[in-house]
Amino acid sequence: MAVEPSSSASMKRRVGRRMKKMSNIYESAANTLGIFNSPCLTKVELRVACKGISDRDALSKPDPCVILKMQSHGQWFEIVSQRKLSKSLLKHGNTAGKSSITVIAEELSGNDDYVELAFNARKLDDKDFFSKSDPFLEIFRMNDDATQQLVHRTEVVMNNLSPAWKSFKVSVNSLCSGDPDRRLKCIVWDWDSNGKHDFIGEFTSTFKEMKGAMEGKQVQWECINPKYKAKKKNYKNSGIVILNQCKIHKMHSFLDYIMGGCQIQFTVAIDFTASNGDPRNSCSLHYIHPYQPNEYLKALVAVGEICQDYDSDKMFPAFGFGARIPPEYTVSHDFAINFNEDNPECAGIQGVVEAYQSCLPKLQLYGPTNIAPIIQKVAKSASEETNTKEASQYFILLILTDGVITDMADTREAIVHASHLPMSVIIVGVGNADFSDMQMLDGDDGILRSPKGEPVLRDIVQFVPFRNFKHASPAALAKSVLAEVPNQVVDYYNGKGIKPKCSSEMYESSRTLAP
Repeated sequence: MAVEPSSSASMKRRVGRRMKKMSNIYESAANTLGIFNSPCLTKVELRVACKGISDRDALSKPDPCVILKMQSHGQWFEIVSQRKLSKSLLKHGNTAGKSSITVIAEELSGNDDYVELAFNARKLDDKDFFSKSDPFLEIFRMNDDATQQLVHRTEVVMNNLSPAWKSFKVSVNSLCSGDPDRRLKCIVWDWDSNGKHDFIGEFTSTFKEMKGAMEGKQVQWECINPKYKAKKKNYKNSGIVILNQCKIHKMHSFLDYIMGGCQIQFTVAIDFTASNGDPRNSCSLHYIHPYQPNEYLKALVAVGEICQDYDSDKMFPAFGFGARIPPEYTVSHDFAINFNEDNPECAGIQGVVEAYQSCLPKLQLYGPTNIAPIIQKVAKSASEETNTKEASQYFILLILTDGVITDMADTREAIVHASHLPMSVIIVGVGNADFSDMQMLDGDDGILRSPKGEPVLRDIVQFVPFRNFKHASPAALAKSVLAEVPNQVVDYYNGKGIKPKCSSEMYESSRTLAP
């Protein structure tokens, strides 16, 4: 007689199989993208400090900023090759002046959590003659090399000896490099408009000590002025600083969401405008060579074969735009390339390829190049997903196009709207057109805004010209266009406070099943 296994044991076996499957999928995709072969296997924080900066302000101290640039496709590949690098700042004419810049690299722990802190103080020393102090708080992390790094500076509370500063969030890496016992130095100042702020007092702590303010409790410190303590016999302190709140915000990873059951819904949109050339002509970008795939097929397969590993049913909606379609031969910018509007899905990437090849002879390539309709179509599905309040489906739209789009204003509006949804847009430019205007959509050179001035909530667009990868492996193209997607997935769900669906159950079961 067969014995029915317990529900607990059955669940563990199912979870174990799923864990193994998801692990294999991740490893396969990661190997394809070169993640495991990458020489950089750790996160590094760069700290920048300058000395001897020229004072260009007559009535106050200078307000310097530093801009770090890295050239991705030029000669520069590593921005730091040693732990501490100091250089003289060059004046006009490339002559060295007295000013210097130092870049320090420190390895981070890999803890991506954030902590929310809320401080107030009472009975701070009064440093102003005709009014009360204008206090603000600075928190410094003590580094391994005995230097200190500013972690956070609060706002100034004017004319108040018992200020309550606004709560703020800071990453655990920034606060203490992931080490809860690392010393933190906190300094209270009285703000002055000339930049010469008056010292009120200081104290030291650790993140471990600050965590005592979790769950409604408080932690407090005496704010000490060492000079007053040494000189004044009856000196007690220069005020009390109180931590009212310490709340840790868990930052889940891309793998957490994937292993929690989040599916990547991959959609393809292909440009069928007349600028591609007659598909019957060998010069056409849509020409079907019997032995050599065209650029559209190369880009589709390179990106699609990675994305399909994160989609359990392997069914992909595929659309076209910019063509006249049968039977009336009216122009459409979001037609199903299998001509089944009720079910535009194709079975796997091979199914998309077959539908693409089959539809070409039936189309009349036309124009213009409008991509806003297809973005809006996918955004509609992504919008319906938001009603679940779960990390169930994240949508990736791959747009393959040969030219600059003609509905830029509508496209910007559509992208700004989509930035609020679980959705990313990848645009691959096919052919040799001038794609300089397309860089605007990427957002790497500034914040993309709608025609009305509304900024994107988050960067969701990645644009890549295929010609940059013409002689590279398919994995190189896939790695480039998909590089930002994991962070985009994490940013969306973490920003909404949505946790992986069943990661805790799966992780607990995996630990139980582990040998």
